[in-house]
Amino acid sequence: MTEVVAALIWQENRFLICQRPAHKARGLLWEFVGGKVEAGETKEAALIREIKEELGIEAKVDGFFMDVIHPYPDLTVHLSLYHCRIASGQIQLLEHNAIAWITPEEIEKYDFCPADEEILARIRQDYGNEKI
Repeated sequence: MTEVVAALIWQENRFLICQRPAHKARGLLWEFVGGKVEAGETKEAALIREIKEELGIEAKVDGFFMDVIHPYPDLTVHLSLYHCRIASGQIQLLEHNAIAWITPEEIEKYDFCPADEEILARIRQDYGNEKI
C-alpha cells in the first residue's frame, strides 16, 4: 500500500484543487495537492515538502481531516487529507496542469481522481452552503 498525503487548503469559502498533468496516471483529473510519503518522513513533513515542490509555497499543517484507502488498477493508496494553510509565497504551477479555487457546490463540475470521491462527499456534507 502506498502512503499518500494531501492538503485541504481554504481561501474564504473556496478550497484549492489541482489538475494532474496529462502524461501521468489519471492524467487531467482533479485532485488535492500532495503526494507520496517517503521513507523516514512523517505525513506532515511529506505534505509540506510536496506542497513546496508542486506549488512553490510554504504551508502550515493545521490538523487531520480524514483518510481513505482506495485500490487503483496499478496501486492501492492510503490517502490522508490534512487541513493546511498557505504560510508564505505565491502559488506557481510547478507540477500541475491547472489549479482552481472552488466551493463545495462546484465539486460536480470537475472530474476528480476516484480516491477523492469519499473526501469530496464529506466536504459537501460538512461545508456545503456555508461560509468557512
